[in-house]
Amino acid sequence: MTVVVLGIDALDPDLVDPDEHPSLTLEGHKRINTINSASGEPSTHELWPTIITGLPPKKHGLELEDGVAWENPFLRVGSSIANILVPDEIQTRIGAWLLNNTDQDAFRVESSYYSENGIDTVFDGRDASPIGIPNYVTDPDSEDREHQLRRSLGNLFERDLNTESGHVSSDPEAFYELCMEMAMIRIARVRRALRSQEYELVFGYTSGLDLIGHVAFDRPSMQMAVYEELDQFVSELRGDLTDDDVLILVSDHGLQDGVHTHEAMVATTHPETIEPITGVESVRDGIEYALNDSNHEPTGRQFEQKRSREQSEQVKSQLEDLGYI
Repeated sequence: MTVVVLGIDALDPDLVDPDEHPSLTLEGHKRINTINSASGEPSTHELWPTIITGLPPKKHGLELEDGVAWENPFLRVGSSIANILVPDEIQTRIGAWLLNNTDQDAFRVESSYYSENGIDTVFDGRDASPIGIPNYVTDPDSEDREHQLRRSLGNLFERDLNTESGHVSSDPEAFYELCMEMAMIRIARVRRALRSQEYELVFGYTSGLDLIGHVAFDRPSMQMAVYEELDQFVSELRGDLTDDDVLILVSDHGLQDGVHTHEAMVATTHPETIEPITGVESVRDGIEYALNDSNHEPTGRQFEQKRSREQSEQVKSQLEDLGYI
C-alpha cells in the first residue's frame, strides 16, 4: 500500500466542482486555511516547507520578507543589511529584475537544511520519494523537465509590477502549453514512483496551474481549461491506484484574478485521512494518519530471470549483428 500526495500549487477550492472535476475533488474534499507571508499574501516558497514539516514559517526558518526577492542567492547574504537600507518598493523591484534577468531559482533549498537545523519532515524514517517539492531538493545537481522549463521561460513569464497580477507573458498560448507539459511530466514521475512499488510515500508537486493563473487573470477560459486538463491527468494517476492505496491532493493557496487567495484545499480517495487537516500546518497530520492506518511496506518489482546460457549467447550474437555491441 502506498500513500500518494500530489501537491498542485494554487488549486483553488472556489474553482473546483465535483461534477466537472471529479478527479480533483475525489471521494472527499474541503477548503483549508493557509498562511500569509510578510508581503500580505500566501507564499509558495514558505508554504511547502510548512506542509512537509507541520511548522509555520517562523519555526522552519524559510521566510521570504518580500515575495521571492530575498531568497535569491545574490541577495541572501546581505539581506539583513538591505532590509534596513533599501526601501520595500525598491527591494521588490530588485527581486523582480533578478527573476527576469538571471537563471537563479528561489525554490531550491536543499533537503539537508532540515536535518542540519533539527527539523523533521514527513519523509524522515520512511521509504519515500519526494518529487520536485519547493525548498526540499534532494539532488541539487539534477533537474527534471519542470525545473528546466521554469528556468528557460524568458519573456513567456516575467514579473511586471505595473500589471494587476504582477506578471505578463509575451505569448500566453505558448506559455500555457509549456506549463501543461510541466504538469504532465511531474504527474508522470509520480505515477512511475507509485508503479515501482518501492515506496510507502510518494509526494510530488507541480506549479503549472499557479503559473498559468498568474498570466490568465484576464483570460478566465484559459484558467478553467487548466482545471479540466489537470482533472484528466489526475484521473490517469488515479487509475494506477490499488484499492489499498491512498491519494491525497493538496494546495498551498488558491488563485483568482491573477493573485493568490487566502484559502487552500485538500482532496482524497479516503475521506477519513483529511479529517485531521484544518490548514496547511496540519496537512502532515493527515498524511501521517494515512501512513499509520495500514501496512505500507514497499514490495518492489521482481523481474524473474529465466535465460539459459545458450539463449544469452544468441541475444549477444544478435546485438553484435545489429551493431549495438
